[in-house]
Amino acid sequence: MHMKKIMIIGIPGAGKSTLAKQLNKFLQIPVYHMDKIFWKSGWKQISRKELIAETQKIFKKETWIIDGNYSATMEMRMKEADPIIFLHYRTMTCLYGIIKRRITYHNKTRPDLGTGCREKLDWEFFNYVRTFNKKKTSYIYELLSAYTSKDILIFRNRKELTNFLRKIG
Repeated sequence: MHMKKIMIIGIPGAGKSTLAKQLNKFLQIPVYHMDKIFWKSGWKQISRKELIAETQKIFKKETWIIDGNYSATMEMRMKEADPIIFLHYRTMTCLYGIIKRRITYHNKTRPDLGTGCREKLDWEFFNYVRTFNKKKTSYIYELLSAYTSKDILIFRNRKELTNFLRKIG
């Protein structure tokens, strides 16, 4: 399997950033977190145009790991990436993940977020995660269906992912 330009997508709370860091450790490929690009200090968003421009800069590099969803750049990342990793976990697993993350990073900024973006958990985000499988995954599968010539890795639980990491680590 070709692993030079890796895209990681999935439900918030599934562990995309954690996986990116693990792959970085095994493969020595630089990691770019979409959340860190998109969110500037104090939870200020950059524009769609800026997000696309910043993502295109990463594409010029020989190797990369990009984690995050962001539909504005999802399809362009799919075109550039090989493999594409989709963490399609159960909703409850991901809700647990965002609650655990909130507790772990209480009053702190996660390393995969922009400076000055203290961890928070509000109803809007909780509800987004709660409804992600119903509202978003069919769109992701539709996009993935156009890239059957690429390595597409879909993990449905942490055990499957752990087995994969054992093989490459």
